[in-house]
Amino acid sequence: VVLPTGAGKTLVAIAAIAKLARPTLVVVPTLELMDQWEESVKKHLGISPGRYGGGEKNIGCVTVATYDSAYINAEQLGDKFELVVFDEVHHLPSPGYRQIAELCAAPWRMGLTATPEREDGLHEILLYLVGPVVYRRYVRELAGKWLAEFDVVRVYALMSESEREEYAKLTKVYKSFLRKRGLRMRSPRDFEKLAALSVRDAEAREALLAWYRARRIALHASMKLDVLKDLLAKHRGDKVLIFAEHSDVVRAISSRFLIPEVTYKTPEEERRAVLAAFREGRVRALATSRVLEEGVDVPDANVAVILSGTGSRREFVQRLGRILRPREGKRALLYEVVTSGTREVGISRKRRKALEGES
Repeated sequence: VVLPTGAGKTLVAIAAIAKLARPTLVVVPTLELMDQWEESVKKHLGISPGRYGGGEKNIGCVTVATYDSAYINAEQLGDKFELVVFDEVHHLPSPGYRQIAELCAAPWRMGLTATPEREDGLHEILLYLVGPVVYRRYVRELAGKWLAEFDVVRVYALMSESEREEYAKLTKVYKSFLRKRGLRMRSPRDFEKLAALSVRDAEAREALLAWYRARRIALHASMKLDVLKDLLAKHRGDKVLIFAEHSDVVRAISSRFLIPEVTYKTPEEERRAVLAAFREGRVRALATSRVLEEGVDVPDANVAVILSGTGSRREFVQRLGRILRPREGKRALLYEVVTSGTREVGISRKRRKALEGES
């Protein structure tokens, strides 16, 4: 089942669990999602599920487990369930996690995700691990009824003169190498080939480092923070989520604008306190890296700013999904701040295709 973030994937699975009424295992990637599933099962099925993860090993008629715990205990859990639900099923094809499905005897299987496709192409094995896609809807199809109406606005930032000169120099280095070797950089697999080559080839390593440094300049051009300053002033009355690719940039945003930050380094207790303050309106803006993209409930935000990101459609759909909860009279707004004259413009075009399901 492929539905955008916020479109009710959990409720679809809850309905299937209720209809089958068989011992069920729900596999989730994070402890936050485990907590959310526990609340959903209690609310809609009227039972307390077992928890298998985070130090707990309790099995019930419905059991919620993390991918890590289900993988480690795959043999013990394999014959105990008749229905297995893989939430965020795009994680399943990973070399370790796929054993959960391979060792599970459950005849009924359901996978939930906003975007099953993986950059490494491993999503193709979901067909035999779980089954085919039986239902799919895209963001645009659900906007206005099941999801909030929204706009995606691309805002351009300029590089400083020194950034522009350095970017041009670095770009020349890696493009010259690619031409010389007859290589192209069209997919993650092409990048992996270059990375493998760089281990034994000094010239390839120089090209790889040049590519990486040029990317950093484009993603984190200094004038992007000036653009962000204007956007925050414009949306002073809204709840704003700010996404950046790296935690050091999140920290810089937090310091400059006095905005709370949430990254993978944020202690669990502090993260819960910050998210609670955001939900209750005591905090109007929040800066984060990738930790809020999957499995964290952040209600009521209606504006998001992508200050930097990848071309991943999943990342884009998940970030957009953070602001798509329907609200009367409110239209969601997603800003992409991209550095003009760089590869970032093409990256923005690529990820936007996820809105319509284009290839």
